[in-house]
Amino acid sequence: MTVTRRLFLRTLAGGAAALVAGGAGAAQAYRFGVTRHARTLPGLRAPLRAVFLTDLHYGLFIGAGSVAAWVDATNDLRPDLVLLGGDQLDARMDDLPGPLLRELGRLRAPLGVLGVWGNHDYGSFGRYGGRQYGAPRADWAAKRAELTAAFSGAGVTILRDEGRAVRGDLWVGGTDDLWFGKLDVTAALAGAQERATLLVTHNPDLLPDLPRPVGLVLCGHTHGGQVRLPLIGAPVVPSAFGQRYAMGWVQGQHATPAYVSRGLGLSGLPVRNLCEPEITLLQLSPAAG
Repeated sequence: MTVTRRLFLRTLAGGAAALVAGGAGAAQAYRFGVTRHARTLPGLRAPLRAVFLTDLHYGLFIGAGSVAAWVDATNDLRPDLVLLGGDQLDARMDDLPGPLLRELGRLRAPLGVLGVWGNHDYGSFGRYGGRQYGAPRADWAAKRAELTAAFSGAGVTILRDEGRAVRGDLWVGGTDDLWFGKLDVTAALAGAQERATLLVTHNPDLLPDLPRPVGLVLCGHTHGGQVRLPLIGAPVVPSAFGQRYAMGWVQGQHATPAYVSRGLGLSGLPVRNLCEPEITLLQLSPAAG
């Protein structure tokens, strides 16, 4: 029998599926690590320790115990700033997610905790339906407002096409979700002036269409593919650009640097393979000169 490339990949994928189904993927799903990155950020006048958490997916496969471990690990890093990249929620939210809010309320960062909404958050609001969301709800916008206020009460500021000067030399902007919001990067960065800029947005697919340069963009959404296979990477990446923005350091329009986190939670199935959940520590420093 001739071994074609298609047959080889099909066999490899089948072997990986068996490995995942056998429990190895489930075991990998709930272990996480800290990835550490040192970068310069134009406009910054003093060093900054920022921690990026994204895709918590609280509700379907993730409970308060997992979130508590992530919060403890984040606080141990002694961040100046904590940023949440969207998809905090992944279940119908008839009631407020008290356990999640209590855990997020323990985050400690002198410059604050800021985040954005992602596509699964919109499912949790009832913007669209699904197995964990039930039927769409007509009052989804009111539910979004209720949850935004609840997060604020827990110390988490949600940015929807707006920004904040968290320090004299630093502007943090956050966009609405690319798929279900009304994303406006220009509005998120309005007021930045000469400050260093960090833009938090859930979906990396906006990167080719950035209307202006940004110091650094932080994204989630892809989970790195969540299940990756030897040699071929992730068979499925929820991006119009395939593997281009699957994970790690990438580049957007205007040569803008961006980091796409593998995230922490789970979507679709409670498994990961060769794609460890991550907390991202960014040690940012002023640019030379």
